[in-house]
Amino acid sequence: MQSRNTPPTRAGGRPRSAEADTAILEATRQALVDLGWTKLTMGDVATRAGVAKTTLYRRWAGKSELVVDAVAELFDELELPDSGSLAADIEGVVLQFAALLGRPETKTALMAVVAESTTDEPLRERVRASIVDRQKRLVLTGRARAQARGELPVEPDAATAAVTADLIFDVIAGAVVHRALVSAEPVDREWARRFTLLILGGLAAAAASGPGA
Repeated sequence: MQSRNTPPTRAGGRPRSAEADTAILEATRQALVDLGWTKLTMGDVATRAGVAKTTLYRRWAGKSELVVDAVAELFDELELPDSGSLAADIEGVVLQFAALLGRPETKTALMAVVAESTTDEPLRERVRASIVDRQKRLVLTGRARAQARGELPVEPDAATAAVTADLIFDVIAGAVVHRALVSAEPVDREWARRFTLLILGGLAAAAASGPGA
């Protein structure tokens, strides 16, 4: 799958190759698993992908940008199931997210970029734009479906809607990442069910409290 964050073809340059992009991003993730962040080099990725190192530098300025795009491509695989209810939708995406985090390439790559971004502000901004902000689409889609079904009220204004979407994303993503990667505990159907009940209870309480709660 071609990354949704693949940099555009430079003006006057040769057309981008989707096959090369895919090979490079896959090679990056595998190199992270095998070598770790510190030992990973652009040259190693180029060798694994079967491309020239200059090909990488035409697409990415350096290792940080490349690794973030390699991680972002994995998270672009997430899709919110339309299961007919908000509860089922949340459970479905939580289990899908946990399964993705359970893959060695996802776990290694995500932990590497998060750790590195603690001392690299440009990298943190790229992570936010390429991974966090892009995956908020799942919250926006799920909320719109729930509002159309009458399960959630429509927010009174765009600012409130944005704050609510951010909060929902932070709670779900934070809890699943902590459970799967920090605590190393299973995210199974029972945990997903109980977690979903907590989310729904919070949303119901917020709705009952009125606008701006």
